[in-house]
Amino acid sequence: MAETNNDDVKTMSFETALAELEQIVGTLEGGKAPLAESIAIYERGEALKSHCETLLKAAEARIEKITLSRDGKPIGTEPLDGK
Repeated sequence: MAETNNDDVKTMSFETALAELEQIVGTLEGGKAPLAESIAIYERGEALKSHCETLLKAAEARIEKITLSRDGKPIGTEPLDGK
């Protein structure tokens, strides 16, 4: 069986990768793809899932929580997780 090259996944936006992943899930759930093709698209799905998780973690790390003074006015920011 030929090795699938998933290098293009690394350059995809989150939305593009998620849309393709959803398409793959639909194909696999339909059960009409031959075994070899199912394995290949499953492997691509794993690459897409991993890429989406990486992008989500990066976005989460950038989110900041706004800190407020006692009177409710914004005074700064701190990391979302409090670290």
